[in-house]
Amino acid sequence: MTALLTLDGITKTLKGQEEPRTILAGVDLTVHGGDSVAILGRSGSGKSTLLSLIGLFDRPDGGRYLLGEQDITRLPERRAAALRSAEFGFVFQRFFLLKHLTAAQNVAMALVNGQGWLPRRKRRAKVLAALDRVGIAHLAAHKPPRLSGGEQQRVAIARALVREPRVVLADEPTGALDTETGNLVVEVLRKTTERGCALVLVTHDRDHAAKMDRTLRLTGGVLT
Repeated sequence: MTALLTLDGITKTLKGQEEPRTILAGVDLTVHGGDSVAILGRSGSGKSTLLSLIGLFDRPDGGRYLLGEQDITRLPERRAAALRSAEFGFVFQRFFLLKHLTAAQNVAMALVNGQGWLPRRKRRAKVLAALDRVGIAHLAAHKPPRLSGGEQQRVAIARALVREPRVVLADEPTGALDTETGNLVVEVLRKTTERGCALVLVTHDRDHAAKMDRTLRLTGGVLT
């Protein structure tokens, strides 16, 4: 079966400093649909840099990156932006919700930005389905100030899922949450793979990492 994501010898060097610093020194990673992968590593090890490369916000200096059988290592930004919107969902430590919009309206923003115009009824159905997947459809009319941190993060996850991406990338999504709430959010993320999408979770929490199918550690610029 063809892998969904394949990284082969990916390298990245940070420049613009007195001395260039190699962050990724030959990363190899294969992820299939339905996989959940946790990436551990100390602060500054390059975890977020790697996730940024996978999400096409940045480009590697060397190596090859395949999405399915398509080589996307050197895509022009316009094509990369379109692919980001169509294939990837993103969850970050900060929720990035608009406080003046309801939970449903925040989720709907991803459809406006990612899929162009949709009829109101179809858009509403997709939004409510995404909120239901993360267990907060009953909070659709609430604005972020009325939601707990965990509820806000679940809105952010619903926003990532509403476009039905093939890959969900989560960068320290529990960093601003207490332990109990963080555990609930990780369970919600883990369940996103049940419909065949892949999950790549960057975390510093070994307990959260243990809930994924695989745990890898980024050390010395390589995954082990």
